[in-house]
Amino acid sequence: MSESVVRAHLNLYAVLQNIEDLLLLDAEAASWAKDWDLSLQFAVRGGPAAHLVFRDGRCTHAIGTMPSPDISLYFLTHGHLNALFDGKGVPIPLKGFSRLGFLQKDFTRLTDRLQYFLRPDAQRLADPAYLRINTHLTLNTALFAVKELAAHDPASKTIAAHIPHGILQVEVRPDGPCAFLEFSPQGIRAAKGVCASPAARMTFRDIGVANALLTNQLDAFLAVAQGSVILEGMLPMIDNTNLILDRVPAYLA
Repeated sequence: MSESVVRAHLNLYAVLQNIEDLLLLDAEAASWAKDWDLSLQFAVRGGPAAHLVFRDGRCTHAIGTMPSPDISLYFLTHGHLNALFDGKGVPIPLKGFSRLGFLQKDFTRLTDRLQYFLRPDAQRLADPAYLRINTHLTLNTALFAVKELAAHDPASKTIAAHIPHGILQVEVRPDGPCAFLEFSPQGIRAAKGVCASPAARMTFRDIGVANALLTNQLDAFLAVAQGSVILEGMLPMIDNTNLILDRVPAYLA
Protein backbone atom coordinates (compact mmCIF):
# COMPACT_ATOMS: atom_id res chain seq x y z
CA MET A 1 0.00 0.00 0.00
CA SER A 2 1.32 3.44 -0.94
CA GLU A 3 2.68 5.92 1.56
CA SER A 4 -0.07 8.35 0.58
CA VAL A 5 -2.81 5.85 1.49
CA VAL A 6 -1.21 5.08 4.85
CA ARG A 7 -0.80 8.78 5.64
CA ALA A 8 -4.43 9.49 4.79
CA HIS A 9 -5.61 6.86 7.27
CA LEU A 10 -3.26 8.23 9.91
CA ASN A 11 -4.40 11.81 9.33
CA LEU A 12 -8.10 10.99 9.59
CA TYR A 13 -7.97 8.41 12.36
CA ALA A 14 -4.87 9.17 14.44
CA VAL A 15 -4.35 12.93 14.06
CA LEU A 16 -7.87 14.31 13.63
CA GLN A 17 -9.19 12.54 16.75
CA ASN A 18 -6.95 14.80 18.85
CA ILE A 19 -9.43 17.66 18.46
CA GLU A 20 -11.58 15.84 21.03
CA ASP A 21 -8.88 16.22 23.66
CA LEU A 22 -7.67 19.62 22.49
CA LEU A 23 -10.99 21.13 23.57
CA LEU A 24 -10.70 19.41 26.94
CA LEU A 25 -7.08 20.39 27.58
CA ASP A 26 -6.63 23.85 26.07
CA ALA A 27 -8.77 26.69 27.42
CA GLU A 28 -8.10 28.89 24.39
CA ALA A 29 -9.33 26.29 21.89
CA ALA A 30 -12.29 25.50 24.13
CA SER A 31 -13.31 29.16 24.19
CA TRP A 32 -13.43 29.28 20.39
CA ALA A 33 -15.64 26.19 20.07
CA LYS A 34 -17.91 26.68 23.08
CA ASP A 35 -20.91 27.74 20.97
CA TRP A 36 -20.34 25.53 17.94
CA ASP A 37 -23.21 23.20 17.04
CA LEU A 38 -22.41 21.43 13.80
CA SER A 39 -21.00 18.30 12.19
CA LEU A 40 -18.13 18.10 9.73
CA GLN A 41 -17.57 15.17 7.36
CA PHE A 42 -14.27 14.24 5.67
CA ALA A 43 -14.31 11.60 2.91
CA VAL A 44 -11.78 10.40 0.35
CA ARG A 45 -13.13 8.94 -2.88
CA GLY A 46 -12.82 5.16 -2.52
CA GLY A 47 -10.93 5.65 0.73
CA PRO A 48 -11.24 6.51 4.41
CA ALA A 49 -13.86 8.77 5.95
CA ALA A 50 -14.31 10.35 9.36
CA HIS A 51 -16.45 13.03 10.95
CA LEU A 52 -16.40 15.51 13.82
CA VAL A 53 -19.43 16.61 15.80
CA PHE A 54 -19.19 19.83 17.83
CA ARG A 55 -21.81 20.31 20.52
CA ASP A 56 -21.98 21.84 24.01
CA GLY A 57 -18.33 22.84 23.89
CA ARG A 58 -17.17 19.30 23.16
CA CYS A 59 -16.04 17.44 20.05
CA THR A 60 -16.67 13.82 19.13
CA HIS A 61 -14.61 12.08 16.45
CA ALA A 62 -15.86 8.96 14.70
CA ILE A 63 -14.80 6.78 11.79
CA GLY A 64 -16.97 6.60 8.66
CA THR A 65 -19.66 8.80 7.19
CA MET A 66 -22.71 10.22 8.94
CA PRO A 67 -26.22 10.52 7.49
CA SER A 68 -26.58 14.30 7.23
CA PRO A 69 -23.53 16.37 8.16
CA ASP A 70 -23.76 20.14 8.22
CA ILE A 71 -20.53 20.37 6.21
CA SER A 72 -19.23 17.66 3.87
CA LEU A 73 -15.68 17.85 2.51
CA TYR A 74 -14.68 15.57 -0.35
CA PHE A 75 -11.19 14.62 -1.49
CA LEU A 76 -10.43 13.16 -4.91
CA THR A 77 -7.38 11.20 -3.75
CA HIS A 78 -5.55 10.25 -0.58
CA GLY A 79 -2.88 12.77 -1.55
CA HIS A 80 -5.54 15.47 -1.84
CA LEU A 81 -6.52 14.85 1.79
CA ASN A 82 -2.89 14.76 2.94
CA ALA A 83 -2.28 18.11 1.28
CA LEU A 84 -5.00 19.62 3.46
CA PHE A 85 -3.29 18.31 6.60
CA ASP A 86 -0.01 19.70 5.29
CA GLY A 87 -1.62 23.12 4.99
CA LYS A 88 -1.42 23.10 1.20
CA GLY A 89 -4.68 21.57 -0.05
CA VAL A 90 -8.23 22.79 -0.58
CA PRO A 91 -11.10 20.31 -0.14
CA ILE A 92 -14.18 20.08 -2.34
CA PRO A 93 -17.22 21.17 -0.31
CA LEU A 94 -20.20 19.00 -1.19
CA LYS A 95 -22.43 20.50 1.48
CA GLY A 96 -22.32 23.53 3.74
CA PHE A 97 -21.44 26.26 1.25
CA SER A 98 -22.92 28.84 3.60
CA ARG A 99 -20.36 27.80 6.22
CA LEU A 100 -17.24 28.27 4.10
CA GLY A 101 -16.30 31.22 6.30
CA PHE A 102 -16.34 28.90 9.31
CA LEU A 103 -13.99 26.49 7.54
CA GLN A 104 -11.59 29.16 6.36
CA LYS A 105 -11.43 31.05 9.64
CA ASP A 106 -12.74 29.27 12.75
CA PHE A 107 -11.95 25.64 11.95
CA THR A 108 -8.59 26.54 10.42
CA ARG A 109 -7.70 28.43 13.60
CA LEU A 110 -8.56 25.29 15.59
CA THR A 111 -6.45 22.99 13.42
CA ASP A 112 -3.58 25.47 13.56
CA ARG A 113 -3.84 25.31 17.35
CA LEU A 114 -3.69 21.52 17.16
CA GLN A 115 -0.53 21.69 15.05
CA TYR A 116 0.94 24.15 17.55
CA PHE A 117 0.73 21.46 20.22
CA LEU A 118 1.72 18.55 17.99
CA ARG A 119 4.86 20.23 16.61
CA PRO A 120 6.83 21.31 19.66
CA ASP A 121 10.17 22.98 20.10
CA ALA A 122 12.47 23.08 23.12
CA GLN A 123 11.24 26.48 24.26
CA ARG A 124 7.59 25.43 24.24
CA LEU A 125 8.32 22.17 26.02
CA ALA A 126 9.92 24.12 28.86
CA ASP A 127 6.41 25.26 29.79
CA PRO A 128 4.82 22.54 32.01
CA ALA A 129 1.31 23.27 30.71
CA TYR A 130 2.43 22.95 27.09
CA LEU A 131 4.45 19.82 27.92
CA ARG A 132 1.38 18.13 29.39
CA ILE A 133 -0.85 18.88 26.40
CA ASN A 134 1.82 17.90 23.88
CA THR A 135 2.48 14.61 25.68
CA HIS A 136 -1.22 13.81 25.94
CA LEU A 137 -1.87 14.42 22.25
CA THR A 138 1.35 12.72 21.14
CA LEU A 139 0.60 9.59 23.15
CA ASN A 140 -2.90 9.32 21.74
CA THR A 141 -1.66 9.92 18.21
CA ALA A 142 0.95 7.18 18.60
CA LEU A 143 -1.45 4.54 19.90
CA PHE A 144 -4.18 5.30 17.38
CA ALA A 145 -1.48 5.19 14.69
CA VAL A 146 -0.56 1.63 15.71
CA LYS A 147 -4.04 0.47 14.71
CA GLU A 148 -3.79 2.11 11.29
CA LEU A 149 -0.23 1.02 10.58
CA ALA A 150 -1.05 -2.57 11.49
CA ALA A 151 -3.85 -2.46 8.91
CA HIS A 152 -2.17 -0.56 6.08
CA ASP A 153 1.63 -0.54 6.44
CA PRO A 154 3.12 -3.85 5.17
CA ALA A 155 5.95 -4.03 7.70
CA SER A 156 3.66 -3.18 10.61
CA LYS A 157 1.10 -5.71 9.42
CA THR A 158 3.76 -8.43 9.62
CA ILE A 159 4.75 -7.34 13.12
CA ALA A 160 1.14 -7.17 14.29
CA ALA A 161 0.56 -10.77 13.22
CA HIS A 162 2.90 -11.84 16.04
CA ILE A 163 1.27 -9.77 18.80
CA PRO A 164 -0.60 -11.96 21.33
CA HIS A 165 -4.26 -11.23 21.96
CA GLY A 166 -5.06 -9.07 24.94
CA ILE A 167 -4.91 -5.45 26.09
CA LEU A 168 -1.82 -3.28 26.42
CA GLN A 169 -2.31 -0.40 28.86
CA VAL A 170 -0.07 2.66 28.50
CA GLU A 171 -0.17 5.21 31.30
CA VAL A 172 1.73 8.17 32.65
CA ARG A 173 2.02 8.66 36.39
CA PRO A 174 0.69 10.16 38.54
CA ASP A 175 -2.46 11.32 36.75
CA GLY A 176 -2.25 10.40 33.07
CA PRO A 177 -2.66 10.57 30.19
CA CYS A 178 -3.70 6.94 29.73
CA ALA A 179 -4.68 4.95 26.66
CA PHE A 180 -4.72 1.32 25.59
CA LEU A 181 -4.61 -1.04 22.65
CA GLU A 182 -6.76 -4.15 22.43
CA PHE A 183 -5.43 -6.94 20.21
CA SER A 184 -8.04 -9.52 19.19
CA PRO A 185 -8.89 -11.86 16.29
CA GLN A 186 -11.03 -9.03 14.87
CA GLY A 187 -8.05 -6.65 14.74
CA ILE A 188 -6.73 -3.82 16.89
CA ARG A 189 -8.76 -1.27 18.82
CA ALA A 190 -7.27 1.91 20.26
CA ALA A 191 -9.03 3.71 23.10
CA LYS A 192 -8.41 6.44 25.64
CA GLY A 193 -8.50 5.87 29.38
CA VAL A 194 -7.87 2.89 31.65
CA CYS A 195 -9.04 -0.68 31.06
CA ALA A 196 -9.91 -3.14 33.83
CA SER A 197 -7.54 -6.06 33.28
CA PRO A 198 -4.67 -5.51 30.81
CA ALA A 199 -2.44 -8.37 29.73
CA ALA A 200 0.52 -5.98 29.65
CA ARG A 201 1.26 -2.55 31.00
CA MET A 202 3.75 0.18 30.09
CA THR A 203 4.02 2.84 32.80
CA PHE A 204 5.98 6.07 32.52
CA ARG A 205 7.29 7.53 35.79
CA ASP A 206 6.15 11.05 34.93
CA ILE A 207 5.15 13.35 32.09
CA GLY A 208 8.76 14.35 31.36
CA VAL A 209 9.88 10.75 30.87
CA ALA A 210 6.88 10.03 28.65
CA ASN A 211 7.55 13.05 26.47
CA ALA A 212 11.26 12.30 26.17
CA LEU A 213 10.54 8.75 25.01
CA LEU A 214 7.75 9.73 22.63
CA THR A 215 10.02 12.31 20.99
CA ASN A 216 13.06 10.00 20.88
CA GLN A 217 15.02 12.14 23.34
CA LEU A 218 15.51 9.24 25.76
CA ASP A 219 16.80 5.74 25.07
CA ALA A 220 14.06 3.21 25.87
CA PHE A 221 16.45 0.54 27.19
CA LEU A 222 18.11 3.04 29.50
CA ALA A 223 14.74 4.27 30.75
CA VAL A 224 13.68 0.72 31.60
CA ALA A 225 17.00 -0.05 33.27
CA GLN A 226 16.72 3.08 35.42
CA GLY A 227 13.13 2.33 36.37
CA SER A 228 11.76 5.40 34.61
CA VAL A 229 9.59 3.09 32.54
CA ILE A 230 8.04 -0.03 34.04
CA LEU A 231 7.05 -2.93 31.80
CA GLU A 232 4.72 -5.57 33.19
CA GLY A 233 2.86 -8.60 31.93
CA MET A 234 3.04 -10.04 28.42
CA LEU A 235 6.33 -8.56 27.21
CA PRO A 236 6.09 -9.78 23.57
CA MET A 237 2.98 -7.61 23.26
CA ILE A 238 4.98 -4.57 24.38
CA ASP A 239 8.05 -5.38 22.28
CA ASN A 240 6.10 -5.81 19.04
CA THR A 241 3.95 -2.76 19.67
CA ASN A 242 7.12 -0.71 20.12
CA LEU A 243 8.38 -1.94 16.76
CA ILE A 244 5.25 -0.55 15.14
CA LEU A 245 5.54 2.69 17.11
CA ASP A 246 9.05 3.08 15.70
CA ARG A 247 7.47 3.34 12.24
CA VAL A 248 5.12 6.22 13.06
CA PRO A 249 7.72 9.00 12.36
CA ALA A 250 8.19 7.64 8.84
CA TYR A 251 4.65 8.84 8.07
CA LEU A 252 4.02 11.57 10.63
CA ALA A 253 7.35 13.36 10.86
